[in-house]
Amino acid sequence: MTFEGLRNRGYFSSNRGDARGWDHIYSFEKSEVVQTVKGWVYEQEGYELPQGLVYMVGDDGTNLRLNVKGDGSFEQEIQPGVNYVFLGTCKGFLNHKEELHVEPVTESEEYTLQFPLANISAPVLIENIFYDFDKATLRPESETALNELVELLNENPNVTIELSAHTDYKGSAEYNERLSQRRAESVVNYLIAHGIAADRLTPKGYGKEKPKTVRRKLTEKYPWLKEGDILTEEFVKALKDEQQQEECNQLNRRTEFMVLRTTYGLFDEKGQIKNPPKPKQQVESHSTDDDWF
Repeated sequence: MTFEGLRNRGYFSSNRGDARGWDHIYSFEKSEVVQTVKGWVYEQEGYELPQGLVYMVGDDGTNLRLNVKGDGSFEQEIQPGVNYVFLGTCKGFLNHKEELHVEPVTESEEYTLQFPLANISAPVLIENIFYDFDKATLRPESETALNELVELLNENPNVTIELSAHTDYKGSAEYNERLSQRRAESVVNYLIAHGIAADRLTPKGYGKEKPKTVRRKLTEKYPWLKEGDILTEEFVKALKDEQQQEECNQLNRRTEFMVLRTTYGLFDEKGQIKNPPKPKQQVESHSTDDDWF
């Protein structure tokens, strides 16, 4: 007999009835309402992170540490009427938090959560940042991505970043550097206006100085590119297809951030740790080191 995931249904083999001595496969199901959450932990611009962990806390007292599978996924039963917070983590990556309120339902339901984690040792693309043509003015459709970046920085309060803007090869190096610097400053000003401390942010315009390096995930969308390709002016101009050239230019026109420090606000002026944790009083009851609330 085998069960299908967390649900009260599955299959079994039997030679009962008119099976004439041969095993047949039967299915079974006991009707019940089951609510589950399924999520994926993966790198932004990359693949799944099977070494990731998800911490799950509910206002009903739930406090779990969930290991993910080889594909970066996890699945867990949840209860109606409970507010949950999920924290996706992985060594070498920034944390990502998701919240979920579970409403009572009359039919089984599965909720889906995504945990894209930002690498702390490589530039991270901020998708869907748009500027007015030839200007540094942020367009309204950029707000969703910018607000997500604000949330990410709030979830990781000890991180400082370099916010960088890049252009394609067209135009002079001096002009592109000035334009990209103003654009990086526009994003930083937005973050500051939404509560992020200015000393956590460093705007930097690189112009066309740092063309994009192609990662393996990107080759799935652009199969004519190879992992490790650097979209320099020479590389782009060598492409015979004008559409491919323009797509490379679009990839180069990007806004990214790079983690500079992960210790912001942890130390005082003397280099001592602020508010060091006090030793826990020894008690007879068991406790868990996995608590993060």
